[in-house]
Amino acid sequence: MDINYIHNLFLKCTSVSIDTRKIDANSFFIAIKGDNFDANTFAEDALSKGASYVLIDNEDYFIDERTVLVEDSLASLQELAKYHRNYLKLPIIALTGSNGKTTTKELINTVLSRKFKIKATVGNLNNHIGVPLTLLSFNEETEIGIVEMGANHKKEIEFLCEIAQPDYGYITNFGKAHLEGFGGVEGVIQGKSEMYQYFLKNDKLVFVNFEDPIQVERSKSIKSFSFGVNNDKCDVNIDKVKADPFVSISYSGNSINTHLIGLYNANNINAAVTIGNYFGVKDEAIKEALENYIPENNRSQLITKGTNEIILDAYNANPSSMKVAIENFLLLEKANKTLFLGDMFELGNESLKEHKGVVDLLIDQNNIDCYFIGKDFYQNKVSKENFFFFENFENFSEAVKNKKFDSNMILIKGSRGMALERTLEFI
Repeated sequence: MDINYIHNLFLKCTSVSIDTRKIDANSFFIAIKGDNFDANTFAEDALSKGASYVLIDNEDYFIDERTVLVEDSLASLQELAKYHRNYLKLPIIALTGSNGKTTTKELINTVLSRKFKIKATVGNLNNHIGVPLTLLSFNEETEIGIVEMGANHKKEIEFLCEIAQPDYGYITNFGKAHLEGFGGVEGVIQGKSEMYQYFLKNDKLVFVNFEDPIQVERSKSIKSFSFGVNNDKCDVNIDKVKADPFVSISYSGNSINTHLIGLYNANNINAAVTIGNYFGVKDEAIKEALENYIPENNRSQLITKGTNEIILDAYNANPSSMKVAIENFLLLEKANKTLFLGDMFELGNESLKEHKGVVDLLIDQNNIDCYFIGKDFYQNKVSKENFFFFENFENFSEAVKNKKFDSNMILIKGSRGMALERTLEFI
């Protein structure tokens, strides 16, 4: 099927959908096969719910002239997204990294929205399906698109860049995330650096954090616009960074006090300031945007519950983000502190070692109650008066359901699969 024909049908619609539970009137439904379902079987349902056209790759479910039959629906979605990106010809900023992608994307979005009509990745729809859907959400009113790219294997970022064809890029960092898929930290660096290779090959511009020597080294042959702390060699020089617990920064006589917790968020803020500067957003607008941004979705949220202050950072975790979150927490000048830490997923053969590293990081802390939840932490249990290990969340909840937590500063951190926001009901 000719991609131009499919694109013309798409332009007649108001949205694109891959889920019949979220069908809008006059939408374009694309049937994507999953591991446990065949969305072709929902084509008729999509039309009955208001879809104008359905794209399928199984002729058994052909309905009428509203049906577009292709060889592979997923490949057609990706090809359609690439075609639409070239049809619009708008500037696109892509970002990837091990930690902080979604927060940084939201900060860039809120800053650039002070001057431009921005469309950005919704949530973390950042994979081989999410990126095409993001591109298809852009329209002729969009002035700049922001595309978050996630990966857990090599060649994924390369593939996503070929679809999105970004003009600007930023890598938040290179950390210990998805080690199982990447085959170790060096594999993570190589995988994320596929974005740099795309930008070098296509003569595009990257934003570089000069606090990260890997970024500096990997981007040295690419057009760049940089930021750093107390570094006048950078395009944007951040004068001061502080967190207690909220991050504040200053640059060029401007001070910004955010609602983001932890020094680990400072570079996310600095990147948004830098990209705002590059695109000519006024300093007063950058300040207002960042000071009004409130994190949500379990990402470094500060919650007050009774007499307790809670840092809820339960959206995700890997060894790098866990380490910086704990280190920042230890720096907070609070009398009573408690940690609820959940297992970190997708670490492969490194999992037990990395969980032991977290336990070792806290081994000298005698005045902080540390609750470790999950089978990998449990296999690293040690006998210590203020350490408590639980093989699963059910064992943890049974043990603490009658415990009183009063006047505590609490950090909740774990991988998404642990759903540690459930601990809030026991605090």
